[in-house]
Amino acid sequence: MKNYSQIKEYFLSKKHRSLRRELTVDLASEYSNKNLPCEERVVSRFEFVCAQEIPMVFEGEKIAFLRTVKNLPAIYTDEEVAQIKSEHFIHELGFMSNVTPDYAKILSKGLIALKDGASESTCREIDAIIDLAKRYRDEALKVGNTFVANTLKQVPEYPARNFAEALQFFRIIHYSLWLEGVYHVTVGCFDRYMYPYFEKDIKEGVLTEDEAYQLLEEFFLSFNKDSDLYPGVQQGDNGQSMVLGGADENGEYYFNKLSELCLKASGALLLIDPKINIRVSKYTPIEVYQLGTELTAKGLGFPQYTNDDIVLPALEKLGYDKKDAVNYTMAACWEVIIPGVGTDIANIGALSFVKVIDECLHKDLPNCKNMDEFMTAVKNEINKEIDKITEKIKDLLFFNSPLLDCYMTSPVSKNGGKYNNFGLHGTGITNAADSLVAINKYLFEEKCITASQLIDAVDKDFIGYSELLHKLRFETPKVGQNDDVADEYLVALLNAFSNSLEGRINCRGGKYRAGTGSAMYYLWHANEIGASPDGRRKGESLGANFSTSLFALTGGPFSVIESLTKPDFTKAMNGGPVTLEFSADMWKGEGTKDKFASFIKTYIAMGGHQIQLNSVNLQTLKDAKIHPENYERLVVRIWGWSAYFVELDEEFQNHVMARQEYSV
Repeated sequence: MKNYSQIKEYFLSKKHRSLRRELTVDLASEYSNKNLPCEERVVSRFEFVCAQEIPMVFEGEKIAFLRTVKNLPAIYTDEEVAQIKSEHFIHELGFMSNVTPDYAKILSKGLIALKDGASESTCREIDAIIDLAKRYRDEALKVGNTFVANTLKQVPEYPARNFAEALQFFRIIHYSLWLEGVYHVTVGCFDRYMYPYFEKDIKEGVLTEDEAYQLLEEFFLSFNKDSDLYPGVQQGDNGQSMVLGGADENGEYYFNKLSELCLKASGALLLIDPKINIRVSKYTPIEVYQLGTELTAKGLGFPQYTNDDIVLPALEKLGYDKKDAVNYTMAACWEVIIPGVGTDIANIGALSFVKVIDECLHKDLPNCKNMDEFMTAVKNEINKEIDKITEKIKDLLFFNSPLLDCYMTSPVSKNGGKYNNFGLHGTGITNAADSLVAINKYLFEEKCITASQLIDAVDKDFIGYSELLHKLRFETPKVGQNDDVADEYLVALLNAFSNSLEGRINCRGGKYRAGTGSAMYYLWHANEIGASPDGRRKGESLGANFSTSLFALTGGPFSVIESLTKPDFTKAMNGGPVTLEFSADMWKGEGTKDKFASFIKTYIAMGGHQIQLNSVNLQTLKDAKIHPENYERLVVRIWGWSAYFVELDEEFQNHVMARQEYSV
């Protein structure tokens, strides 16, 4: 492989996966027998796995480093894990996740300088990754790749001096954190910390814009080499999230040439990583939305847009310093995190709004004389659910991460960072609001049904209640129709959620943040209960994130955003985008892209928080289920990330297919 085209085809065809091997060594038992402390286990495994990696450099490539070790051996036995979990709250895999290192610091200092004042454990891990880089340099010389060899003479040991070195250095930083066990490591505000290297090379004539773009495209390709090895609920849920654009410290909006080239590279490759997020505001020019629309039209499910006009004041309300707030970035999906200093756990739990309604339906509704009494019961139940969720989160423990400690502004793995807030999702809020509309309309206003009849209908999954089912599903006002009554219940539920969290302090001294995201709970929470008063039947999913119910008859995308921009999102800023599917056929229409860009800009101007947009064709998705071999790179947006449709479990495929398709 002597040129980039050959290299790209090699990785896209997944031939590089044949170079991997699985480690069968039982490190956990060895460490247990020696009774090693956590930090020593982490460091020892890191040194071991680095030594096991076989450097692979291809003749024509310019961004090196490839995982050849398929798995990370466990550091604790099953018995030890059970004991740890009996004494501590362990979040997900136990290592820190959804973090963004201080890339600017690392790139400008180099790893040798980071050893100054660092712990012995950190120094050992730095030495291990430097040793691996040296072996990569030797391999580069062996295969005649002088470009990679020369780059690795400088990085990661010393500061990056140019764009190529900075991109290679990033690849090593990212690679090494996954090798340590840290996961969902995000890219952060790439066009902020990487732009000085790009700008310098262009100004000094080191690179032409075309040459810089070629480097950037190969860099983007590198995110997809090992991404299938990164853990997540589904393949594609890997956290490789990149942010572009946004307000600077002076409040002015920026979107530079590097930002633009990132969108171009993503559109050229048509791969799921890195997943692009664009920060926007009332000052964002229409041209930025037009560039983003080009990606949406290609069916990548991104960019996702986040509104600075909502997030920045919300962060300051929560106590984030302005200088940190303006640098906010996205976690793996859409939650807001702070690079370098933040260790917020933005996805520590979720409130099921539909479960709240179900509880109140069975327990409280028969005794309520009016809707006000029922709403009081609903708010009380939300408080009870929040009590249950927050009371479980005690004695939080993360496994030590010496390498992450030096990659952040200051060590974080033992006691957290400057910000240690916890975020909670809110699932099924539109189904819950629609249920409240139905209860008010038919029980308290029209009085055409009793509480016991509605409970019986729900418990029987509407079997024997076909007329009522039709009325609830298709004749009752719903969120997404710009109906004031339905939307008032939406606002009331979100306010009750955020109010319940206000003033609560978590076990790390941080606050709690409400959000409108659902993550995978839109399936999980739906399976916890039967049917619901909005006409949703047992087994039917909830809407993903902040979206209408799957069967809501809306007036189109504009009526949807009119409904979904009514809440005050500064009180519920943890993240959770309006999620809309658009017909792939609509792009054939003249002027569609301009109208689409204007649609997104309008949503932001209306005070929308976040929005993500899928371009799908139902017939294509159906055929992909039957003939997956023909659609290996068919991309869809799931809850906060894009994935290859054929790699998803069927329940996630079916949910995408069930979502409403719009056009503009």
